[in-house]
Amino acid sequence: MNGGLAVNAGLLLELLSSSVNSPCEVLVCVPSVYLAQCESMLSNTSIVYGAQDVSAHSAGAYTGEVSSAMLADFSCKYVIVGHSERRAYHHESNELVAQKALQALRSNICPIVCVGETLEQREAGKTNEIVIAQLRSVMDLLDDGALARIVVAYEPVWAIGTGKTATPEMAQDVHAMLRSTLAERSEFAAERVRILYGGSMKPENARELLAMPDIDGGLIGGASLKAVDFLSIVAAA
Repeated sequence: MNGGLAVNAGLLLELLSSSVNSPCEVLVCVPSVYLAQCESMLSNTSIVYGAQDVSAHSAGAYTGEVSSAMLADFSCKYVIVGHSERRAYHHESNELVAQKALQALRSNICPIVCVGETLEQREAGKTNEIVIAQLRSVMDLLDDGALARIVVAYEPVWAIGTGKTATPEMAQDVHAMLRSTLAERSEFAAERVRILYGGSMKPENARELLAMPDIDGGLIGGASLKAVDFLSIVAAA
């Protein structure tokens, strides 16, 4: 929940001026009230934009909710679902996150499905159990074709905003396990789905993390609010 019209414009202009020739896909996910600004500034540019959340419902008496069809009205291409903050502060269940992913796909919007464990869960040796359960809830709702159209983001909750970061090897272990879980259902999906790392990726560690075979990109938090930091990560990618 950051940004404003003037701040956003400055940040987007900096990104546009420096990432035009990047060979990787650059995406910004904004609060829904700023999608119109993104549509105005980013249409027909090298930067794609998306939203930070979506309703699990298609329409109706759900005041304050934003449907996938509404996001699609602004040519939104991606939406984050199941972010660790939504799971923690809004008590979103695995099943609700799966419904949101399904709604996004119905509007031809790619859901970035976030999964991850807390420090307590990691220390209890439950990382695989927790993360696989989060992913399987989404897999259970989707057919093979739809499954191949999602993006997965691994967020070790204990490494978000704390300055702690999983080592590249720790992150790779979880990413490989996620890809293996997808492969149990569909080899095509396992090859197609990009798995992003979202635990305090920053300029200092991006290159090491992105060098891992199953880390396909980053879901950037604090570093995305500073153009120089975000562009450094793009350069590393």
